Amino acid sequence: MIATLLVGMLCAYLLSFSVMFLLISRRLGRDRMGTDAFAVGNLILGAAYMLQLLEGSVGLSWMGVLNHALTLGALLAYSVGGLRFFGRPTPLLRPLAALGLGHVVVQILVEWAWGPVARYALLSAVCALWFVGMVVVLVAGLRTFACDLRAEALLLAALISGIGVLNALKLAKLLAGGLATLHMDGQFQVVFYVYMCSLATIIPPFIVWLVLRRLTDRLRDMAARDPLTQLLNRRGLTEALKMQQRHSNGARLLLIDLDHFKRINDQYGHHTGDAVLCAISDVLREAVRAEDLVCRMGGEEFAVVCPGADEATAGGVAERIRQAVASTARLQTPDGEALRCTVTVGISGRFDGDASLEQAMQVADAALYRGKHAGRNRVEWGDTSTNQNRGQSALSEVPVLAGVICDP
Repeated sequence: MIATLLVGMLCAYLLSFSVMFLLISRRLGRDRMGTDAFAVGNLILGAAYMLQLLEGSVGLSWMGVLNHALTLGALLAYSVGGLRFFGRPTPLLRPLAALGLGHVVVQILVEWAWGPVARYALLSAVCALWFVGMVVVLVAGLRTFACDLRAEALLLAALISGIGVLNALKLAKLLAGGLATLHMDGQFQVVFYVYMCSLATIIPPFIVWLVLRRLTDRLRDMAARDPLTQLLNRRGLTEALKMQQRHSNGARLLLIDLDHFKRINDQYGHHTGDAVLCAISDVLREAVRAEDLVCRMGGEEFAVVCPGADEATAGGVAERIRQAVASTARLQTPDGEALRCTVTVGISGRFDGDASLEQAMQVADAALYRGKHAGRNRVEWGDTSTNQNRGQSALSEVPVLAGVICDP
């Protein structure tokens, strides 16, 4: 009686959460983060348990065969939901139909060859192995796709491990004691369904929490990035420096300004100007080191923070940026002419974290200002007392279109 009541509660939980996930998925738009698959999984599993209540005694019947097929289909739906949550688009409906039909055929063959115990043992064995696979994938993903959700992934793996162990125990009991193991008033069945009710109560809100966390992370990332270039903005740079300063022994700041950018906008329009900014952003990403922070400060001005860099390293990054911008035609004008641009770079002295970033900005900006007046397309050091000529680039003029910014 207790187990039957628990199964009834389980049906109510699963069907209710199926509606909840469906509503959430419709609100999320295109990227539903697997909530649509979770809705299908809950609906299928709820239907499976409803058939179990209607079936009554165990044995071969169309309800029992469909119940087992739906149970495996629910596991597939949950797995697909997890893959979609972690950004791996995975089909659901066709694999679901194939698995359901295939397992119906397998059940009939197993029952015919080895009897009803073998059919129920098959379900327990497949479920146990499936849960083991889920746990292995989650633990392996702690270093890759789930690295930002380590605690949550470990908790989910622990919960899944529990139901996997229970299915393994059910398999052992079926092989030892036959169908009597599945009697609804048996102690094992009560324990099994208590745990399943606990999972049905914990996991759906847990998944909702994961979806909300992913959404807030995306909003935070959007607030920290420039919408045009997807580089860090000033706020994002400050936050990144706060995270890095615990492990960094100082950094150097490079301020990078695109030469004569206003004339690009005036001559070719703002659409071309935006394309130039995106192209320069790509150059910066390719030219900096893996640990460097790249930021668009606003307009045509960019910044690069080089953690732990000495003078030679910072100067090398700056010169690499300058040469890459000056030597590469990143796009064409509306008239089909290859457009080349140049940048001027100002380098600050060493600074520590976001607290001294403002002072480093002033030093690098002063160096940038001197570089502009000295002819542009050059690297200028901010610490003039010790680096009067160090790192400056003695540069030849770049061929220009209309005498300003572009190389035909």
